[in-house]
Amino acid sequence: MESARSKWLWVAASLLILVWTAFPVVWIVMLSFKQPSEIGNVQGFFPKTWTWENYETVFRTDLFTSALINSIGISLIATFVGVVFATLVAYAIARLEFPGKRLILSFALAIAMFPVVSLVGPLFDLWRTIGLYDTWPGLIIPYISFALPLAIWTLSAFFREIPWEMEQAAQVDGATTWQAFRKVIVPLAAPGVFTAAILTFFFCWNDFVFGISLTSTDRARPVPAALAFFTGESYFEQPTTAICAAAVVVTVPVVIIVLAFQRRIVAGLTSGAVKG
Repeated sequence: MESARSKWLWVAASLLILVWTAFPVVWIVMLSFKQPSEIGNVQGFFPKTWTWENYETVFRTDLFTSALINSIGISLIATFVGVVFATLVAYAIARLEFPGKRLILSFALAIAMFPVVSLVGPLFDLWRTIGLYDTWPGLIIPYISFALPLAIWTLSAFFREIPWEMEQAAQVDGATTWQAFRKVIVPLAAPGVFTAAILTFFFCWNDFVFGISLTSTDRARPVPAALAFFTGESYFEQPTTAICAAAVVVTVPVVIIVLAFQRRIVAGLTSGAVKG
């Protein structure tokens, strides 16, 4: 009896948390399908007249399309470079014995938790001095710096689970160290590499602080920062519905990817947390 009651309490609590977290997303989706004239004049959660006009407005606006291209390009480059470096570093940490190995992992975790806003001021001055301000590399470098420690932490846990006898067997068969790493170890660590790539991409995709502070034009401004300057189709109408449509365009794909690969993401985070 007590067990059944406890089960229903957990179910009720889970549903409450689900509604609490999903409500803002559903609300933004509903606003994105409303006409601009409904905002402030027509009360109601659902649109009175469903329309795709806001999405058409978003994709006709150069501010959003250029920012979307910047976000995709910068996030993919930062993810690729960060995961390649993290794979090599995590392999060395898991495979080799050297003094200070645990200190490096602890330092990496500390950097991953470091507040990014504390570095915006020094980076702003430095980037303007050396010419990286308002450029793709000016965002890619800090993204890699903050995403790399988390990727190393995640991947090192996956590498430690690999049986190293397989690498030794490949070397006995004539493979070099690099060939054994590339053809035997990397395929075995592919799930961890994939998890690290997803986490790194999301960190870069969702960044707002660096995007708003280290850019000033459409040359490199990412989507989260561009939404702050979005005015809609004209200056004479409220941009609320258009901003919601833009937010849905950049948020829904991320939500779908997280739901599709949630087990891999949770496995990567918990593995790194427990075995680090």
